[in-house]
Amino acid sequence: MKGVVYSEFLEMLEGSFDPVFVENLIEEADLPSGGIYTSVGTYDWREMVQLVSLLSEKSGTPVADLIKSFGGYLLHVFVRSHGQMFTRDDNTYTVLERLNDRIHVDVKKLYPDAELPTFAHRWLAEGQLELTYRSPRPFADLAEGLIRECIKYFGEDIAVTRRDISVEPEAHTVFVLTQQ
Repeated sequence: MKGVVYSEFLEMLEGSFDPVFVENLIEEADLPSGGIYTSVGTYDWREMVQLVSLLSEKSGTPVADLIKSFGGYLLHVFVRSHGQMFTRDDNTYTVLERLNDRIHVDVKKLYPDAELPTFAHRWLAEGQLELTYRSPRPFADLAEGLIRECIKYFGEDIAVTRRDISVEPEAHTVFVLTQQ
């Protein structure tokens, strides 16, 4: 994972917890990188799992909830850095349809060696979008958090169902978004 993801995660933590707590968390996690991340550096995704697992243990919040929260946080990072995708003419569906074509293209320009998840979409019916998340890393909860925060951001009434499909080497998750 790119260091920018770790930097955003630590920024989110510092906004929610005491900075000393965050520093102690990093130290206790005993990460191979030492918890020092540069935005252009690439780090093992397992470090994120270590950090989140330890945070879960210390905070009492389930790992899945922490990762979903981070996904929601990242939605607001995207709003700041890709504001043109979040205009009043857009909605949850238009933004999610363009993840690969817009945000990921921009990320690849900045970080050519970034290994990004993919989001395939297809319309099942009017107001019902199937979004398939694929990644060799186990972060479907992050995708779910991003999707749910996108719905909140636009103030829409959309139900989300999730089906995890475990197929090696690339597990994937199917989300179905249905306009209510």
